[in-house]
Amino acid sequence: MNWKRVRIELARSRDFPDGSHRHGYEMVMPLEADGRIDEKALKAAPQVATVHRFWEGEGDSVGQIQHHGGKWLISYTKGDADDEALHRFADHRFKEGEYVSVRAPEGGAEHAFKVVFVRPEPGLGTPKK
Repeated sequence: MNWKRVRIELARSRDFPDGSHRHGYEMVMPLEADGRIDEKALKAAPQVATVHRFWEGEGDSVGQIQHHGGKWLISYTKGDADDEALHRFADHRFKEGEYVSVRAPEGGAEHAFKVVFVRPEPGLGTPKK
């Protein structure tokens, strides 16, 4: 498994013409060499795929990346009221400079985020034999 820490920050938009370093997510997830999510590794250890959401003016939230009913999402509590949809999540390449979309809960706004870093997550790699 190749677990990584990925930080995405709000990309440029009408409300944030320069983007925002104060709005985003840090995710721990397994990635293939091409930067796509390693679904097999995620299924083997779903509890490790965590998300830290930071949003200026709101408290931070911690949740998990999940795959349910063919949809990818971030879930913070039981039930789906606070789930954030991850549009085409399995198709994205998590490499610096790439973009990913996240939809706010209950059909809220969809925002584009820029991948600002992808780093190894210490202690979560595959041990050498």
